[in-house]
Amino acid sequence: MKLTDKLTTFKGDLFGSIIAVIIAFPQALAFGVASGLGASAGIWGAIILSFFAGILGCNLPIISGPTGPTAIIAAIVVASVNGNILDVIPILVMAAIFQIIISLTEIPRMIKYVPYPVISGFLTGIGLIIIILQLSPLLGGETYSSTIKAILAYPHLFQNINIQALTLGAITLGILFFTPKVITKYIPSQLLALIIMTGVAYYLGFDVDRVSGVTFSLPHTYFPNFSANIITKYVPLALTLAFIATSESLLTGIIMDSLTKVKHNSKRLVFSQGIGNLFCALTGSMYGTAATMRSVAAVKTGATTKIAAILSSLIMTIVLFKFTGFISQIPICVLAAILIKIGYDILDLKVIKVLKFAPKDDLYVLITVLGLTVFYNLIFALGTGIVLAALLYAKRIADNTEIKTNTYRPADYSTFETKVERDSHYKIRILHIDGQFFFGSITQIVSHFDELLETEYIILNYSSNSELDMSAIFALEDIIVRLQAQKIKLYLVISNEKVFKQIQSLEIISQIGAENLFQDETKAINQAITETHLERIVEE
Repeated sequence: MKLTDKLTTFKGDLFGSIIAVIIAFPQALAFGVASGLGASAGIWGAIILSFFAGILGCNLPIISGPTGPTAIIAAIVVASVNGNILDVIPILVMAAIFQIIISLTEIPRMIKYVPYPVISGFLTGIGLIIIILQLSPLLGGETYSSTIKAILAYPHLFQNINIQALTLGAITLGILFFTPKVITKYIPSQLLALIIMTGVAYYLGFDVDRVSGVTFSLPHTYFPNFSANIITKYVPLALTLAFIATSESLLTGIIMDSLTKVKHNSKRLVFSQGIGNLFCALTGSMYGTAATMRSVAAVKTGATTKIAAILSSLIMTIVLFKFTGFISQIPICVLAAILIKIGYDILDLKVIKVLKFAPKDDLYVLITVLGLTVFYNLIFALGTGIVLAALLYAKRIADNTEIKTNTYRPADYSTFETKVERDSHYKIRILHIDGQFFFGSITQIVSHFDELLETEYIILNYSSNSELDMSAIFALEDIIVRLQAQKIKLYLVISNEKVFKQIQSLEIISQIGAENLFQDETKAINQAITETHLERIVEE
């Protein structure tokens, strides 16, 4: 690589890391406070994890640190040991060790088989937990570690509202939700709200709880005390934290693959996160994961390599050193408002538009996972959701035994289809989805569209009589976006009347174009031939 190219790459990584820090800093503060470990633990968690994950991880600008799901689990850990940091450390160390062990297995490659309703229900549950727990500090009350305790405390809370805290929190939410994009293009709304509302609270002398215990001193090193009681009692909690952190990191990796067009090594990604979290645990810092929002922001700003993750760690250290005084003045209610907005962003609201058309089986899974996540146990919710989805899928397959497994079968093309592709010099490609287009086959189908070179028109023939489930609908949206990015036009052929009407009733029809939806493959082929100005190909 030439020197100029290296400088260009470094420049992109530098600016990407700066933007990532601007987003990560207020979030790390908020998550640290929400976890019960403190704001300092949140900041150092972001610094340490991003540094080690950057050095050991994939060569992608994946920015790591505390996130909503890990903050919730960390809060449960802290509450379960009554805030005793010496008991928190071994639990966090066990979680990191479990994560490292997971990276040595095939589990990281299996995340793609988790059905969409399970992921949707879980993420929405996490978002609701954050909102429920942060409503109390937003109104000037104490922070709870349990959603049930928080809800039971609401009557008392609403009778004893701190008006000053509510005012600061309400204005913060207004800034977060309604700041124009022309402004957030240059400064994220979270940082803007943090600066403005901290200044308002300071200069007006508002009587509200503030962040405390943030210093630049290096975090203490702890030696974990693995007592028999800690190991036997808290292994399930450590496994929960490891699994949640692994799942979120892998989901971030999948998104980064889509953005950068570079395939990440899932095992290496999880391993680097595990090592980073081990150092976080040994220093009493916040456990974390690869963070989607920060990583995407870094890529959009020009970051291309893992140097961006290392730079973000160094820049955050400098920020912590220079602005300790300001950080200590940040009102807790402002951080609560930022967390509520983050919780809202985690909610999978896009699923609402397909609820009416989704199979009831998907809704059962989604609602079950959502309820268990919010009111019972996160890992139990995920496990139950996966098992329930598998059982319902088995029932669906049993009810449609004549349907074959989803595969692309170019060898089985008709002579006419082969002739169309050959005579068009493969500008026109015809693909068949045989059997049900469902969550288990999405990865194979979607990845197939990355392999189509020199293609201008794709005729996608879905001949099954099974309606598309939620996973299939969103996968189809992904296919359309990918093809549009490659300037490939999609013609969708749906022979089954019931499925055809389902597609017509979805918003996805506006992406495809009503004129590009067919029930007869020959008409779609002739339309493609007309648009490519080829001579009419006669079916032999």
